[in-house]
Amino acid sequence: MGDKIWTPFPVLLLAALPLVLLPGVAGFLHSLDSDFTFTLPAGQKECFYQPMPLKASLEIEYQVLDGAGLDIDFYLASPEGRTLVFEQRKSDGVHTVETEFGDYMFCFDNTFSTISEKVIFFELILDNMGEQEQEQEDWKKYITGTDILDMKLEDILESINSIKSRLSKSGHIQTMLRAFEARDRNIQESNFDTVNFWSMVNLVVMVVVSAVQVYMLKSLFEDKRKSRT
Repeated sequence: MGDKIWTPFPVLLLAALPLVLLPGVAGFLHSLDSDFTFTLPAGQKECFYQPMPLKASLEIEYQVLDGAGLDIDFYLASPEGRTLVFEQRKSDGVHTVETEFGDYMFCFDNTFSTISEKVIFFELILDNMGEQEQEQEDWKKYITGTDILDMKLEDILESINSIKSRLSKSGHIQTMLRAFEARDRNIQESNFDTVNFWSMVNLVVMVVVSAVQVYMLKSLFEDKRKSRT
């Protein structure tokens, strides 16, 4: 695979290397919420790396949107290489870990499938990354202790943080609803194709059986005696 670069808002940067050289590698900028959808071919594995600071929170949520069985193997490893999460043949999952300093690796494994590729959606939610504390320190140097229309700058900062948190949560819910909708649509389209295929098979069988029955009934009433002259 070549380099994959996709930049929504907030910016998301993904770099994936072929498994024959090195497991896939990805780095996300320090945004609080990032999501990505990719296609994992049959018989392959894709891994990503996320750098994290000490005592932060890393939440990973994934779904298999399309592909036979809607299942995938997933595992998450710490910077020391210790396996934190290992799941087999799951269609979705949510995992949250309190982080240490270093690069966390999470992988999606489709090596058990020899035919079907999988479309996978995952989202990263990063909390306590240290940026909010720095922003608060930047605000504090402008605080003089006087009230401005009965509202201090601390109150303004608290309101802004509350709005920011709620907007982030709303965006997360909308993203997950879109992922659920995409998976349900893929299932419906697959069921629609299956129903159409077997309907055509049943129609062909009915026509063949009807023709055979007509032929058999007609043969019962035929006069097979030879006429003598």
